[in-house]
Amino acid sequence: MGLPTIKSYDMPTKLDMPTNRVSWEADSNRAVLLIHDMQQYFLNAYDMQESPIPELVEHIATLKKECKRLNIPVVYTAQPGNQNPKDRALLQDFWGDGLSDDRSVTKIIDGLEPDKDDLILTKWRYSAFKRTSLQTFLQETGRDQLIICGVYAHIGCLVTATEAFMEDVQSFFVADAVADFTEEQHKMAMQYVATRCGVTVTTEQILEQTGHEHPRASLDSFEGLRDRVSALLEQDPQEVSVEENLIYLGLDSIRMMSLTEELRQVGIDINFMTLAEKPTLKDWWNIVEAKKVSMSE
Repeated sequence: MGLPTIKSYDMPTKLDMPTNRVSWEADSNRAVLLIHDMQQYFLNAYDMQESPIPELVEHIATLKKECKRLNIPVVYTAQPGNQNPKDRALLQDFWGDGLSDDRSVTKIIDGLEPDKDDLILTKWRYSAFKRTSLQTFLQETGRDQLIICGVYAHIGCLVTATEAFMEDVQSFFVADAVADFTEEQHKMAMQYVATRCGVTVTTEQILEQTGHEHPRASLDSFEGLRDRVSALLEQDPQEVSVEENLIYLGLDSIRMMSLTEELRQVGIDINFMTLAEKPTLKDWWNIVEAKKVSMSE
C-alpha cells in the first residue's frame, strides 16, 4: 500500500501529442494555472535527477513565470498531513495513511514555492474541485479555462480535467508539465483528455497561445457586440441570429459576466441580470444604445 517507486521514463514531446477532438485555445483573459499536488511527498517516489522530473519542474516554472507576467491567476493544490480517517475515507483503502505532518514532505517542492498572491487549496480527493473553493474562484474571477500541470497525470490531473468539463470549464492538459507512475499511464491520460474532456497541449503551445494578445472586438457598434458574443460562443458571427436565445446557444453565466465587465470598461454600466433577462443580441444592443444615450445627456 502507498505510493510505488516510480521508474524514470522519457517526458512526452510534441511528437507524442494525441489528436484533440476540439480546437480550444488558451486565453490569458480566461485562464487559471493549476499546479497540482507538487508536494515533496509525491515527488519522493521519483529519482529527482532523472526524466521526467527535471523537465516537469522546468516546464511548470516556465508556465508560472509566464502566467505571472500575463496576470493569469495561479492556484496550487496541496494535501494536508496527518489526515483524519474520516477525511481520508476511501483514500485510506487505496493509498494508506498518506502524508505525515512533517513540513519536509508536505511542502511544495523547492523552486516552485507559492507566492503570497497565489491561491492554495487544501486537497481532499483526486479532483481539485472536490471540497475546495476552486469553482467559486473561477466564477468570481470570471474565468473558465484551467491550465493543468503537476502530478499524477492519470489520477488527480485527469480527474480534475474531467470534472472541469462537467463544470463547463475548458481544461488544457499540459502533457510535458505533468508526470505519472509510468509512461503508458501518462500517455493514456493525454489521450483521454484529448478525446473526452479537454485538450492536450505542450508547454510551448500554451506559451504561444497565451502570449498573443487575443483581439477584443469594439463594443461601440452592433457589429462589435455581435463579434464579441460570437467569439465567446466560438461561432462564426454570421451563424448567430440577432433574435436567438444566446443562453440556449451555450453562452453560460461565466462568459456573460466577462462580457458585462468588458462593457463596464468602456463605460456601459450593465449588470449580469440585465443581460440574463433578455439574452438576445437584438435586446442587448437596444440596452447598450439606451445606456449610451443616457450617458450623453
